[in-house]
Amino acid sequence: MIDLMIRNARLTNHEDLVNISIKDTCITGIDKAADVDDSSNDGLYGGTVYDAQGNFVCAGFYESHIHLDKACILDRCSLEEGDLEEAVEETGKAKEEFTEEDVFERASKVIEMAIKKGTVGLRTFVETDSKTELRSFEAIKRARKKYAFAIDIEICAFAQDGLTTEPRTYELLQQALSQGADLVGGCPYKDDHPNQHIEMIFDLAEQFNVNVDFHLDFDLDPTGSTIPRLVEETIKRNYRGRVSIGHVTKLSAMDKMQRGAMAGLLKFADITLTVLPATDIYLNGRDYDALIPRGMVNANELAELGINTTIASNNILNAFTPYGDASLMRMANMYANIVQLSKDTEIADVFDMVGKNAAKLFSHQAEIAVGAQATLVVLEAKDAVTAIRTTAQALAGFKNGRQTFCNHAAHICFE
Repeated sequence: MIDLMIRNARLTNHEDLVNISIKDTCITGIDKAADVDDSSNDGLYGGTVYDAQGNFVCAGFYESHIHLDKACILDRCSLEEGDLEEAVEETGKAKEEFTEEDVFERASKVIEMAIKKGTVGLRTFVETDSKTELRSFEAIKRARKKYAFAIDIEICAFAQDGLTTEPRTYELLQQALSQGADLVGGCPYKDDHPNQHIEMIFDLAEQFNVNVDFHLDFDLDPTGSTIPRLVEETIKRNYRGRVSIGHVTKLSAMDKMQRGAMAGLLKFADITLTVLPATDIYLNGRDYDALIPRGMVNANELAELGINTTIASNNILNAFTPYGDASLMRMANMYANIVQLSKDTEIADVFDMVGKNAAKLFSHQAEIAVGAQATLVVLEAKDAVTAIRTTAQALAGFKNGRQTFCNHAAHICFE
């Protein structure tokens, strides 16, 4: 007897449609779809049957970099310049009015968006400083608990507005880490002493034995990269494989030789790089009036060198990114278009950047195999490549054998 069967599913590396059998929270069988119609669920399997109708089934998506605490605040911001400085300033003003309930409601809205788009894991940065104290942190902890049935949420206690001259921020980061934060993050380019900022974040990481995630090199000046200093500290602290960085748009402004040297450092330290298409494109290149640069790293180029790369949303409907629906399919499609990818192999790599590559940050293996956790998403496509090319809709999701959402496929209504 099984609890759930997903019938007529298309899987990567399976030529025929398959039936996926699930007992409790695990996949117990993957078999060629039966020729007979057993969709009536008349007791043959003893559980629920979901008919994937020939659509592609994957292990779900992982949002590796997002800010739930400051999402959906466009109505509180005045956008005139559209640059990074304005985004930081306007968001800083709005943060002073954040309440726990306010953050909880906005975060919940975005989490539900993500779930319905097929996201099964999410890492959110939560700013802990004198403007918000721990209000945002407490709100995100509540949201993490509420939606645990559908999505795994990691909380990164984050120093956005500097650290070296803000002892209160350091204290709040310590409190958050002692009260349930999963990792710690910093933003060296917003600190007057970026190298010391990096050291202090690593000090906290070592104190609480957690991973680190930095916002890094967010401009288009090819000089002055913080990557060498970060790599030095990563090696010194024995933190290979435990460091992630987001943005790093400086790389896109470097020539091939310089970019290659930086990539070599990242590979040596086993640092994951996350590209954030919507924000990187929106905020960069504002001082150009012709041939505006893309301002976004080619993650495929880095992946070819053996660097773990991911694609993520960053912000949703705020001054940093006044767009968003928490769809990693849309973000991956946007990225592929900007980087001018065309080959199926390249597009397949992009799918991995929102799937198994990002899952590594959560210590998850995003795979569909007998014995694996029954966390699955049904996409309205025939395979991973088509899903990216068409921005395929997520039709249904399951986490540990339990259905978490459903979206009905659209139909044309002929007369």
